[in-house]
Amino acid sequence: MKAKYISYQDTHSFSKLVLDYVNDVEFLKSFYSFRPDMDGLKKAVDARNFKGNRAELVEVLSQQYQNVKTNKSVKHNISLLADENTFTVTTGHQLNLFTGPLYFIYKIVTTINLALELKIAYPEKNFVPVYWMATEDHDFEEINHVSVDEKNISWIQQTNGATGRLSTKTVEAAVMAYKAYLGISKNGKKLAKLVEKAYLENDNLANATRVLVNSLFENYGLVIINADDAILKKQFSHIIKQDITEQNSADLTEKTSQTLEENGYKTQVNGRDINFFYLIDNLRERIIEKDNLYTVNHSEISFTKDELLTEVENHPERFSPNVIMRPLYQEVILPNIAYIGGGAEVSYWMQLKANFDFYQTDFPVLLLRNSALLIDKRSAENLNKLGFKLEDAFLSTDELQKVWIKNNTDSNLSLADEMRAVQASFDQIKLNAFKIDKTLEKAADSAKTKTHHLLENLEKKLFRAEKRKHEVSLKQIENVKNRLFPSGTLQERVVNLAPMFVNYGDDFISSLIENFEPLGGDFTLLLPS
Repeated sequence: MKAKYISYQDTHSFSKLVLDYVNDVEFLKSFYSFRPDMDGLKKAVDARNFKGNRAELVEVLSQQYQNVKTNKSVKHNISLLADENTFTVTTGHQLNLFTGPLYFIYKIVTTINLALELKIAYPEKNFVPVYWMATEDHDFEEINHVSVDEKNISWIQQTNGATGRLSTKTVEAAVMAYKAYLGISKNGKKLAKLVEKAYLENDNLANATRVLVNSLFENYGLVIINADDAILKKQFSHIIKQDITEQNSADLTEKTSQTLEENGYKTQVNGRDINFFYLIDNLRERIIEKDNLYTVNHSEISFTKDELLTEVENHPERFSPNVIMRPLYQEVILPNIAYIGGGAEVSYWMQLKANFDFYQTDFPVLLLRNSALLIDKRSAENLNKLGFKLEDAFLSTDELQKVWIKNNTDSNLSLADEMRAVQASFDQIKLNAFKIDKTLEKAADSAKTKTHHLLENLEKKLFRAEKRKHEVSLKQIENVKNRLFPSGTLQERVVNLAPMFVNYGDDFISSLIENFEPLGGDFTLLLPS
């Protein structure tokens, strides 16, 4: 595939906070530690004060991989984590059915590529790409479906607990529906086999996801971690105790969020007084302090303060961090220097810097994941025939149609000159009216406004009349937009890996590895060679 790069701003798809962060706006500097560039990453490596237990990390990962057939590069990277000169580059994501939307794949590729770039820049150190599975999330309805050719394939299942622990006994119908879409081509059969092996030969969703993602990325040494683990939670237990009883994260996050909002930035997440859930099989519910008791929402479970501290000490795995505390947990147990996230993630991580400082934990470099639009051959040809550049595809359908009509009509559809003439006439009328009677000034202004609206409406009618003459070309524009932006949004937020793999096979991921530039700061347009 060939790649072309355009600025994030030109896609009209990213928030003010993200664009200002990418563009190094001064005000935001207090909300992160290091810039997302090679110099910032070097500073992060030099400053990293990792206090976690590397031996336990390797032990847990080795146990989690014991039944997974892995490439030697994965085993090597796990063993490297015991070395003080090894650091991780991490991305995290939910356990979406069959990998979910494409941006999940893009996250991982960005993570792999950054680890590769860092190893080239600092050969004396090791950098391991890590996918952190969000196994403790409990919103199954967010992840139980996948979109292929605008049709949803869903996994019907009732659950209230952590999705990573969810049994895969009922997933077969969804697997069969996905296989039917993949078809009988060589590439389709290959992906179908990977999906079957992952989901039908593993007993829970966490293990199924690990096997599928490993099969896609093991050649690149990707390490996949499930942090729903008693040994790892034990390393975090002192913070669990302190934050539940003192509620520090709630206050710190609220103050940061307020500062951002006062300066025109929309905050992404809202904390709670207690930012932990109580987690046991089929239950993940908020912990609430009330009447000197710590109660578990929608249950009969409650603790006094002493009982709670004892429970954390004996069963740290039963305390699950929410979106506010999960990033801190990650940085406590991983020797991490960079976190790769989408726009929303970069935004909410910037709400958390004060919390990291309070708990004396290093804040990683935040990098916006690579985003991409794959422009198929047919769409590229259509855009070219219509006289558009590839980057014009990010304009709205209406804007594209207006540009096309203006470029392909002999008629003058703009009444701008007439509007200026009318404005000048009314300014003179207003002056004359004022000389006669001051009270007529408002009447003149009102007449000018009405006339302006009439001319605007007439201009729209002229444009609609011209549109009817070019129905075929305008329909082509509409069709291209629908193909490239399904449901009116970025392709990567809707389309699954399936059609890309069927069409391009393993070359799709290898092309992403080849063309994504994690430190490039641009949006990627991909075209088949």
